[in-house]
Amino acid sequence: MGHLKHRNLITTRERLRDQVAHALRAALISGELRPGEVYSAPGLAEDFGISATPVREAMLDLAREGLVEPVRNKGFRVTEVNERDLDQYTEIRALIEVPTVGRITRSASREDFEALRPTAEEIVRAAREHDLLGYLEADRQFHLSLLALSGNERLVEMVGDLRKRSRLYGLTALDERGELIPSAEEHLELLDLMLAGDAKGAEKCMARHLGHVRSLWAKGKGEKQPGARKSPGPRRKLSATR
Repeated sequence: MGHLKHRNLITTRERLRDQVAHALRAALISGELRPGEVYSAPGLAEDFGISATPVREAMLDLAREGLVEPVRNKGFRVTEVNERDLDQYTEIRALIEVPTVGRITRSASREDFEALRPTAEEIVRAAREHDLLGYLEADRQFHLSLLALSGNERLVEMVGDLRKRSRLYGLTALDERGELIPSAEEHLELLDLMLAGDAKGAEKCMARHLGHVRSLWAKGKGEKQPGARKSPGPRRKLSATR
Protein backbone atom coordinates (compact mmCIF):
# COMPACT_ATOMS: atom_id res chain seq x y z
CA MET A 1 0.00 0.00 0.00
CA GLY A 2 1.11 3.59 -0.53
CA HIS A 3 1.71 6.38 1.92
CA LEU A 4 -0.40 9.52 1.74
CA LYS A 5 1.75 12.57 2.30
CA HIS A 6 -1.24 14.23 4.00
CA ARG A 7 -1.62 11.46 6.60
CA ASN A 8 -0.29 13.80 9.33
CA LEU A 9 -3.56 15.73 9.14
CA ILE A 10 -5.21 13.04 11.26
CA THR A 11 -5.30 14.33 14.85
CA THR A 12 -7.52 14.01 17.89
CA ARG A 13 -8.63 17.65 17.69
CA GLU A 14 -11.44 16.89 15.30
CA ARG A 15 -13.57 13.89 14.50
CA LEU A 16 -11.55 11.29 12.67
CA ARG A 17 -14.09 11.11 9.87
CA ASP A 18 -13.86 14.86 9.24
CA GLN A 19 -10.07 14.82 9.33
CA VAL A 20 -9.92 11.94 6.85
CA ALA A 21 -12.35 13.75 4.53
CA HIS A 22 -10.19 16.89 4.73
CA ALA A 23 -7.03 14.93 3.92
CA LEU A 24 -8.72 13.18 1.00
CA ARG A 25 -10.01 16.46 -0.41
CA ALA A 26 -6.45 17.80 -0.29
CA ALA A 27 -5.21 14.72 -2.12
CA LEU A 28 -7.94 15.12 -4.74
CA ILE A 29 -7.16 18.78 -5.32
CA SER A 30 -3.42 18.21 -5.61
CA GLY A 31 -3.95 15.26 -7.96
CA GLU A 32 -2.45 12.72 -5.57
CA LEU A 33 -5.70 10.81 -5.95
CA ARG A 34 -6.18 10.63 -9.70
CA PRO A 35 -9.41 11.08 -11.70
CA GLY A 36 -10.80 7.80 -13.00
CA GLU A 37 -8.91 5.65 -10.48
CA VAL A 38 -10.75 3.44 -8.00
CA TYR A 39 -9.46 3.47 -4.40
CA SER A 40 -10.50 1.05 -1.70
CA ALA A 41 -11.31 2.16 1.83
CA PRO A 42 -9.05 -0.56 3.38
CA GLY A 43 -6.15 0.49 1.14
CA LEU A 44 -6.48 4.17 2.05
CA ALA A 45 -6.98 3.23 5.71
CA GLU A 46 -3.62 1.47 5.66
CA ASP A 47 -2.05 4.64 4.26
CA PHE A 48 -3.45 6.57 7.22
CA GLY A 49 -2.72 3.85 9.76
CA ILE A 50 -6.35 3.70 10.94
CA SER A 51 -9.36 1.40 10.55
CA ALA A 52 -11.37 1.35 7.34
CA THR A 53 -14.63 2.56 8.91
CA PRO A 54 -13.85 6.31 9.19
CA VAL A 55 -12.28 6.23 5.73
CA ARG A 56 -15.38 4.64 4.25
CA GLU A 57 -17.57 7.21 6.01
CA ALA A 58 -15.37 10.06 4.74
CA MET A 59 -15.54 8.70 1.19
CA LEU A 60 -19.35 8.63 1.43
CA ASP A 61 -19.22 12.31 2.43
CA LEU A 62 -17.11 13.00 -0.66
CA ALA A 63 -19.54 11.00 -2.80
CA ARG A 64 -22.37 13.28 -1.65
CA GLU A 65 -20.26 16.23 -2.81
CA GLY A 66 -19.77 14.63 -6.22
CA LEU A 67 -16.01 14.21 -5.77
CA VAL A 68 -16.05 10.40 -5.90
CA GLU A 69 -18.58 7.72 -6.83
CA PRO A 70 -19.08 4.28 -5.24
CA VAL A 71 -18.00 1.26 -7.27
CA ARG A 72 -19.70 -1.93 -6.09
CA ASN A 73 -17.36 -4.36 -4.30
CA LYS A 74 -14.30 -2.28 -5.20
CA GLY A 75 -14.31 1.12 -3.52
CA PHE A 76 -14.69 4.63 -4.84
CA ARG A 77 -13.78 6.12 -8.21
CA VAL A 78 -12.51 9.69 -8.35
CA THR A 79 -14.91 11.56 -10.62
CA GLU A 80 -13.50 13.20 -13.69
CA VAL A 81 -14.33 16.84 -14.39
CA ASN A 82 -14.38 17.71 -18.08
CA GLU A 83 -13.85 21.06 -19.76
CA ARG A 84 -17.60 21.62 -20.14
CA ASP A 85 -18.10 21.08 -16.40
CA LEU A 86 -15.33 23.54 -15.57
CA ASP A 87 -16.72 26.16 -17.94
CA GLN A 88 -20.16 25.83 -16.39
CA TYR A 89 -18.82 26.01 -12.82
CA THR A 90 -16.86 29.14 -13.73
CA GLU A 91 -19.91 30.72 -15.35
CA ILE A 92 -22.07 30.04 -12.29
CA ARG A 93 -19.43 31.40 -9.93
CA ALA A 94 -19.06 34.54 -12.06
CA LEU A 95 -22.83 35.08 -12.09
CA ILE A 96 -22.86 34.83 -8.29
CA GLU A 97 -19.57 36.28 -7.11
CA VAL A 98 -18.98 39.23 -9.46
CA PRO A 99 -22.18 41.18 -8.68
CA THR A 100 -22.05 40.09 -5.03
CA VAL A 101 -18.59 41.61 -4.66
CA GLY A 102 -19.97 44.86 -6.08
CA ARG A 103 -22.84 44.90 -3.58
CA ILE A 104 -20.53 44.08 -0.69
CA THR A 105 -18.16 46.89 -1.70
CA ARG A 106 -21.04 49.34 -1.38
CA SER A 107 -22.47 47.96 1.87
CA ALA A 108 -19.73 46.49 4.06
CA SER A 109 -17.58 48.51 6.44
CA ARG A 110 -13.89 49.26 6.22
CA GLU A 111 -13.41 47.13 9.34
CA ASP A 112 -15.02 44.15 7.57
CA PHE A 113 -12.53 44.41 4.73
CA GLU A 114 -9.51 44.99 6.96
CA ALA A 115 -10.42 41.84 8.88
CA LEU A 116 -9.86 39.87 5.67
CA ARG A 117 -6.38 41.25 5.00
CA PRO A 118 -4.48 38.70 7.14
CA THR A 119 -6.14 35.88 5.20
CA ALA A 120 -5.33 37.52 1.85
CA GLU A 121 -1.72 37.91 2.95
CA GLU A 122 -1.67 34.28 4.10
CA ILE A 123 -2.71 33.15 0.61
CA VAL A 124 0.27 34.98 -0.90
CA ARG A 125 2.65 33.72 1.78
CA ALA A 126 1.54 30.13 1.28
CA ALA A 127 1.90 30.40 -2.50
CA ARG A 128 5.42 31.80 -2.22
CA GLU A 129 6.49 29.21 0.34
CA HIS A 130 4.91 26.29 -1.57
CA ASP A 131 2.59 25.53 1.33
CA LEU A 132 -0.09 23.91 -0.79
CA LEU A 133 -2.49 22.99 2.00
CA GLY A 134 -2.10 26.42 3.59
CA TYR A 135 -2.80 28.04 0.23
CA LEU A 136 -5.96 26.02 -0.37
CA GLU A 137 -7.35 26.61 3.10
CA ALA A 138 -6.60 30.35 3.15
CA ASP A 139 -8.07 30.75 -0.34
CA ARG A 140 -11.26 28.95 0.70
CA GLN A 141 -11.52 30.98 3.89
CA PHE A 142 -11.02 34.30 2.09
CA HIS A 143 -13.62 33.74 -0.61
CA LEU A 144 -16.29 32.31 1.67
CA SER A 145 -15.70 34.90 4.41
CA LEU A 146 -15.91 37.68 1.83
CA LEU A 147 -19.18 36.34 0.43
CA ALA A 148 -20.52 35.92 3.98
CA LEU A 149 -20.53 39.72 4.21
CA SER A 150 -23.53 39.61 1.89
CA GLY A 151 -25.56 38.05 4.70
CA ASN A 152 -26.76 35.26 2.38
CA GLU A 153 -25.82 31.92 3.92
CA ARG A 154 -27.24 29.87 1.03
CA LEU A 155 -25.09 31.81 -1.43
CA VAL A 156 -21.97 31.00 0.60
CA GLU A 157 -23.02 27.35 0.78
CA MET A 158 -23.53 27.16 -2.99
CA VAL A 159 -20.15 28.69 -3.83
CA GLY A 160 -18.48 26.40 -1.30
CA ASP A 161 -19.98 23.41 -3.08
CA LEU A 162 -18.93 24.69 -6.50
CA ARG A 163 -15.37 25.16 -5.25
CA LYS A 164 -15.24 21.53 -4.11
CA ARG A 165 -16.57 20.23 -7.42
CA SER A 166 -14.27 22.36 -9.57
CA ARG A 167 -11.05 21.26 -7.91
CA LEU A 168 -7.70 22.03 -9.48
CA TYR A 169 -5.81 19.24 -11.22
CA GLY A 170 -2.02 19.09 -11.20
CA LEU A 171 -1.85 21.80 -8.57
CA THR A 172 1.47 20.50 -7.27
CA ALA A 173 3.21 21.06 -10.61
CA LEU A 174 1.72 24.54 -10.95
CA ASP A 175 2.88 25.36 -7.43
CA GLU A 176 6.43 24.20 -8.14
CA ARG A 177 6.62 26.58 -11.11
CA GLY A 178 5.31 29.51 -9.06
CA GLU A 179 2.20 29.85 -11.22
CA LEU A 180 -0.10 30.14 -8.20
CA ILE A 181 1.50 33.39 -7.02
CA PRO A 182 -0.19 35.78 -9.52
CA SER A 183 -3.59 34.33 -8.62
CA ALA A 184 -2.76 34.63 -4.92
CA GLU A 185 -1.80 38.31 -5.26
CA GLU A 186 -5.15 39.10 -6.89
CA HIS A 187 -6.81 38.64 -3.50
CA LEU A 188 -4.90 41.65 -2.13
CA GLU A 189 -5.70 43.67 -5.25
CA LEU A 190 -9.39 42.86 -4.83
CA LEU A 191 -9.33 43.82 -1.17
CA ASP A 192 -7.64 47.16 -1.90
CA LEU A 193 -10.27 48.00 -4.51
CA MET A 194 -13.07 47.19 -2.08
CA LEU A 195 -11.43 49.28 0.63
CA ALA A 196 -11.27 52.18 -1.83
CA GLY A 197 -14.99 51.81 -2.48
CA ASP A 198 -14.40 50.99 -6.16
CA ALA A 199 -17.31 48.60 -6.74
CA LYS A 200 -16.90 48.44 -10.52
CA GLY A 201 -13.16 47.88 -10.20
CA ALA A 202 -13.77 45.12 -7.65
CA GLU A 203 -16.24 43.41 -9.97
CA LYS A 204 -13.73 43.53 -12.84
CA CYS A 205 -10.99 42.17 -10.59
CA MET A 206 -13.17 39.29 -9.41
CA ALA A 207 -14.14 38.44 -13.00
CA ARG A 208 -10.47 38.46 -14.00
CA HIS A 209 -9.55 36.37 -10.97
CA LEU A 210 -12.12 33.69 -11.79
CA GLY A 211 -10.86 33.64 -15.37
CA HIS A 212 -7.32 33.26 -14.06
CA VAL A 213 -8.39 30.34 -11.87
CA ARG A 214 -10.11 28.74 -14.88
CA SER A 215 -6.88 28.98 -16.88
CA LEU A 216 -5.08 27.23 -14.01
CA TRP A 217 -7.64 24.43 -14.18
CA ALA A 218 -6.89 24.04 -17.87
CA LYS A 219 -3.14 23.95 -17.24
CA GLY A 220 -3.52 21.53 -14.37
CA LYS A 221 -5.62 19.13 -16.42
CA GLY A 222 -2.93 19.20 -19.09
CA GLU A 223 -0.20 18.22 -16.65
CA LYS A 224 1.09 14.73 -16.19
CA GLN A 225 -0.60 13.49 -13.05
CA PRO A 226 1.63 13.72 -9.97
CA GLY A 227 1.46 10.01 -9.21
CA ALA A 228 4.83 9.69 -10.92
CA ARG A 229 6.37 12.62 -9.12
CA LYS A 230 9.70 11.85 -7.50
CA SER A 231 10.22 12.27 -3.78
CA PRO A 232 13.38 12.49 -1.65
CA GLY A 233 13.10 8.91 -0.39
CA PRO A 234 11.49 5.62 -1.41
CA ARG A 235 7.73 5.95 -1.45
CA ARG A 236 5.10 3.64 -2.84
CA LYS A 237 2.15 4.92 -4.84
CA LEU A 238 -1.36 5.15 -3.51
CA SER A 239 -3.18 1.86 -3.77
CA ALA A 240 -5.70 1.81 -6.60
CA THR A 241 -8.06 -0.94 -7.69
CA ARG A 242 -8.16 -1.17 -11.45
